[in-house]
Amino acid sequence: MPGGKGKSGGKGGKRADKAPKKPASGGKAARKDGKRRRKRQESWSIYIFKVLKQVHQDTGISTKAMAIMNSFINDIFDRLATEAARLSRINKTKTMTSREIQTAVRLLLPGELSKHAMSEGMKAVSKFSS
Repeated sequence: MPGGKGKSGGKGGKRADKAPKKPASGGKAARKDGKRRRKRQESWSIYIFKVLKQVHQDTGISTKAMAIMNSFINDIFDRLATEAARLSRINKTKTMTSREIQTAVRLLLPGELSKHAMSEGMKAVSKFSS
């Protein structure tokens, strides 16, 4: 690099005669056969179904009921994350740890449900750690 001006030769910036490249397929994920792929829809439904089968093997769930359960889990997840983030901010830490999540669960979930959630969470954290 002569003159110590870096890679661009000292002019700074991009060349004006080149236009920025655009994706060939217009931003959509194109496949080899020319068909466009649908955007993936994230859902908790497979996990809800697994838990349902652990509790009641012979019971099914309708699409509408699954949508309601999915919405419920998203709502609870959002509330817990918001409360845990608020607790992190109060403690002046940038890291959200299991302690903040545990406190958020205690604050948001009522009575016996909180106790069960705490025991299941502790079990999950100890299984993850070992």
